[in-house]
Amino acid sequence: MIQHPGVLSLLAASALVAGLLALAAGFGLRILLRWDLRSGSDLQLALERETYLVSTLVAFALGTEILSLFLFIFTADNLHGLFAGAMCAAGTLNAAPGGYATLLLKVADCLLAGLWLILNHADTRGYDYPLIRIKYAFLLVLAPLVLAEGLLTYRYFGGLKADVITSCCGSLFSQGRGDLAGDLASWPEGRVMGILAGVLGATFLEGIVFLRTRRGGYLFAGLSGLAFLAGAASLVSFISVYIYELPTHHCPFCFLQAEYGHVGYFLYGTLLGGGITGLGVGALMPFRTHLSLAQAVPALQRRLTQATLLLFGLFALLVAYRVWTSALRLGA
Repeated sequence: MIQHPGVLSLLAASALVAGLLALAAGFGLRILLRWDLRSGSDLQLALERETYLVSTLVAFALGTEILSLFLFIFTADNLHGLFAGAMCAAGTLNAAPGGYATLLLKVADCLLAGLWLILNHADTRGYDYPLIRIKYAFLLVLAPLVLAEGLLTYRYFGGLKADVITSCCGSLFSQGRGDLAGDLASWPEGRVMGILAGVLGATFLEGIVFLRTRRGGYLFAGLSGLAFLAGAASLVSFISVYIYELPTHHCPFCFLQAEYGHVGYFLYGTLLGGGITGLGVGALMPFRTHLSLAQAVPALQRRLTQATLLLFGLFALLVAYRVWTSALRLGA
């Protein structure tokens, strides 16, 4: 499977991102140990010049990291025809150890990568490098996670064998399995629908309050995180069954295929984007009173809040449309 174009692209991207972050982490250690803006030494001047290049390379690497999540899902779905029993990416991810672990780690790394990009953007708005130590300390945490993800990706794809008989999504995401997927599929659809509507509603209300008063940023970020989790759970619990119009089909991958208009990519993209921008509002809260960021951070938080409301709004509208127009009527 290593020779598949999608797999080669993913492995190349993982190696590139991990390599760039490893180099940047080494530079980050120098920043944490030697940075002194009050100094006019040659070392300080060199660090100030180099940080522009390093930050640009890291931004490119983390942007690639976020895009690689969707390439990973696309590749897993594209490979399903090679495995007996697989109908979509669900079967491919179950065909070798580490498939779902890799996916979950990639999602977590994408959220963290998005937060780093937001912090870096805010840092460039200040004249005194106000967040430079914070963003590089954050990078020292993120870099090992991305490296672990790359190793797990290689181990997973290296373990795929074409003669493996894997499970179909119908059995993996079925009620009564006793695992997380089975629990999500077993949750009452009406209750989960109510939770999703409530969390999204609270997020919208708090977002409007924050835009008007500039207060409650941490609460808005927390609600955005909950909205991301509730949306992810809802994709398995009830959104999928309305898209497929089958009350027993809870797979969160089949709707990525052309048969369903690739609607899954839109759902995942808006959900992930809303989670990143919403959490970014909270990540910037401690710095809104910093002298060099007093104007830049509130303006950036406002744009992030608007983006969060837009992305979650698009997610909610599409879900509502698919539920309303579906021929399936649960409980009817």
